[in-house]
Amino acid sequence: MNRVVERLFKGCRMPVMPIMTHPGIDLLGRTVADAVSGGRVHADAIVALRGKYPQNAASTTIMDLSVEAQAFGAEIVFEEGSVPTVTGRLLTCGADVETLEIPSLEQGRLPEYLKAIRLAAPRLDCDLLGGCIGPFSLAGRLYDMTELMMAMYIEPDTAHLLLQKCTDFILSYVKAIKEAGASGVIMAEPASGLLSNDDCAQFSSAYVRQIVSAVQDDTFAVVLHNCGNQGQCTEAMVASGAAALHFGNAIDMAGVLSSVPRDIAVMGNVDPVGVMKFGTPQQVAESVLALKQLSAGHDNFVLSTGCDVPPATPEANIDAFYESANI
Repeated sequence: MNRVVERLFKGCRMPVMPIMTHPGIDLLGRTVADAVSGGRVHADAIVALRGKYPQNAASTTIMDLSVEAQAFGAEIVFEEGSVPTVTGRLLTCGADVETLEIPSLEQGRLPEYLKAIRLAAPRLDCDLLGGCIGPFSLAGRLYDMTELMMAMYIEPDTAHLLLQKCTDFILSYVKAIKEAGASGVIMAEPASGLLSNDDCAQFSSAYVRQIVSAVQDDTFAVVLHNCGNQGQCTEAMVASGAAALHFGNAIDMAGVLSSVPRDIAVMGNVDPVGVMKFGTPQQVAESVLALKQLSAGHDNFVLSTGCDVPPATPEANIDAFYESANI
């Protein structure tokens, strides 16, 4: 098992690591817009959250799937209380893909996200995991997801060219995340959950593996997150080579645990919206206890949420998550 991932398990009856940063923003009395646009606020939120919930096996940055697309020039919409989202379509044809230039790491909000890691990592007593989007999910935001899935079959050369350019860019970003002081990165690749296992292997995992091979070592781990996978592409996720796999609440975790090799960490999958944000503390506790029961005997399981814990999640529900984990 990867050394960074091994540390997640050190001294824990059950490692606990929800993907969670937004409650730290709430603790500061700041807004989502403040944190996704300012590295110092982002870093302070990470540190504040660590102070309140030291049970976390590692700290995480905000899961923002618009940062990389914005750097390429995609239009971004900022809505109050939510992470920014991509709107419109940057690329409309194969010719656009051919002329697409890979942006520098000075574009958009990338410098602020790297700044957050540089400022937060030295102030933490645990590992810090940065965040990035996956190649297929980024390509879909630039080309339009429906059009990309059509291109996979009608214009496969165009699809592969775009995916390679996305991969080259993400690799440069992840290297910078590593240099900034993070111990790993959570790579969000939810769009690949729309694919069959074979297509996921060809159009997602093959590109993710390029990044994993270049950056993952005993000091840095890649956590591949795919909340779109309903079980059909778990094999392809394993083939990525990522040290840990993170699953959403749509999947049967018992099936995942029985199929993923024991040297790969399996993480998930309390519903972050239906349970963590809109459920009751009792419902949170029931979800946690159910996961503890089905994961018994699997020493590669890390209790987590199925995705990023949303803004305005009740503190009582977060407390119930940790309290139930330690029963």
